Amino acid sequence: MLVKKMTDLIGRTPLLEIDPSVHGLKNITLYAKLEHLNPFGSLKDRPAWKILQGQIAGAAALDQTVIESSSGNMAKAMSIICNMHGVPFRVVTSRIQVREVKQMLQLLGAEVTEFPGMSSCPDPSDPNNPIAWIERLVAAEPGKYVHTTQFTNEMNTAAHFDGTGPEILADLGGAPVDYFIAGMGTTGSSRGTSEFLRLHNEKLQLIGVVAKKGDGVPGIRNADEMFEVGLFRKELYQQIVEVSIDDAIDGIVTLTRMGVLAGPTSGAAFTAAVKRLREIDATLTEPKKAVFIVNDRVEWYLSYLQKYRPQLFGVEARKDSPRNVNAGQVSKAKELAPAAAEKWLAGGKSALVVDLRGALAFKAGRIAGSINLPTEQLDDLAEWGVPFSQDQRVLFVCPVGDQSKRFVAYFASKGIDCASLKGGFIAWRDAGKPLQKSVSARK
Repeated sequence: MLVKKMTDLIGRTPLLEIDPSVHGLKNITLYAKLEHLNPFGSLKDRPAWKILQGQIAGAAALDQTVIESSSGNMAKAMSIICNMHGVPFRVVTSRIQVREVKQMLQLLGAEVTEFPGMSSCPDPSDPNNPIAWIERLVAAEPGKYVHTTQFTNEMNTAAHFDGTGPEILADLGGAPVDYFIAGMGTTGSSRGTSEFLRLHNEKLQLIGVVAKKGDGVPGIRNADEMFEVGLFRKELYQQIVEVSIDDAIDGIVTLTRMGVLAGPTSGAAFTAAVKRLREIDATLTEPKKAVFIVNDRVEWYLSYLQKYRPQLFGVEARKDSPRNVNAGQVSKAKELAPAAAEKWLAGGKSALVVDLRGALAFKAGRIAGSINLPTEQLDDLAEWGVPFSQDQRVLFVCPVGDQSKRFVAYFASKGIDCASLKGGFIAWRDAGKPLQKSVSARK
């Protein structure tokens, strides 16, 4: 094969039939669309090129910088394409969860602007999310940036309607797909591919895969976060399935050991597909076809795997950790509504308020006297011991009061007198309780 540009290699990825001995389905043939074999390593190569193709020459001529909000794959693909055309690229993010992804962007020469310490916990109180930040920057410096807006750009969807969907249908010899399973990030791939496949089977069932709240799975969002995505159309999905970090890693291990070097989103989609399709398979009397997407490669997520499944690398997992608190323990965690929390803090022992939200949200408004320890930081800190005194009360605060209960369940088991703010910071604010703001946040 002779090519002149790497972008010529985008698309036309293979469709792999998964051996039934792997998934155990009797009536459903399961296929994997191997998008990790795109030249820059992910399915985002398609929309990155689709979006930039018509404007990259203009950006180069006007000495503009392409800017995008991304947690990894879109940024990597756009950065490479921009490099190929001599155009600077800047990524703004609060969600790079894996060291190797950031290192790859640095290797590519991208300017990485991070909001350090921001939580993956849904944060409707945060006025400084990356997209809003970009919009303010672009407005302040007209003509300097090209904002490619992947979360609302219909070219993102069109890349898969024009490419991924037709390729799947062609590889199946025109036979209709009955079930399509896809991780949900921007939803460009699940929307575009399914909209094309439905032209050939209006009964196609689209199964979206999201992360459980509090479980960070790179590349996909949780159910609450989906409503921040402009391309998301809930009515297109027949079912939305939640997966945990363990589900994603189980899928990675299975796929990788059969030769498909798949990352977390792909592992999550595979596990969700097998679980849901086994339920359907038991009711079928005729053959059906199902397809899921392998989004990107596993090599970029080795530190993520080491963090959440250290035993894969010969290291014993630490069982005593906030990350391992179960649902039963969380359900018994002490909660206090804002008024009760205010009285509880004022009485008896010295009190400490620990705000689990992101740094910018914390600066914008917080309970007076609180300290900022975003969830990831407190998870890591707890690995080294209990950072609180038994002589004080601790109130944990997150945006809506879900993540804070996990920490209450853990630290209460260590003898700490602690509680979760019921309804989170939103409930405190809506109750009209006093707020403190940083000087810089008031400007």
